[in-house]
Amino acid sequence: MPLLKLNTNVTLDTEQKSKMLGELSQLMSKETGKPERYVMISIAENNAMLFAGSAAPLAYLECKSIGLSSSQAKNLSASICQLLNTRFSIPQDRIYIEFSNCPADFWGWNGSTFG
Repeated sequence: MPLLKLNTNVTLDTEQKSKMLGELSQLMSKETGKPERYVMISIAENNAMLFAGSAAPLAYLECKSIGLSSSQAKNLSASICQLLNTRFSIPQDRIYIEFSNCPADFWGWNGSTFG
């Protein structure tokens, strides 16, 4: 049920996308304590994006999960920002992450919900 959507203006090749999908999936599983079989990752790259009046490398992420705590959000923010800075040289102050704790009754899967 953890979902992480990455939107960036950085252009990634096929190998970079594939590797990042795997790294983010493992990171989300580890930080949320949820089995990786429920983790979904989406990457949209090479987007027209502007932040603080500049088109320099940046990222916007949406992170949603059932039972996401504020301490998990802080840990995820640190881990995700570090990873994007290391892999794609995106400065950490050019990364926004929106965190959402979704109620189990409002997360559908397999013809039902988790609630």
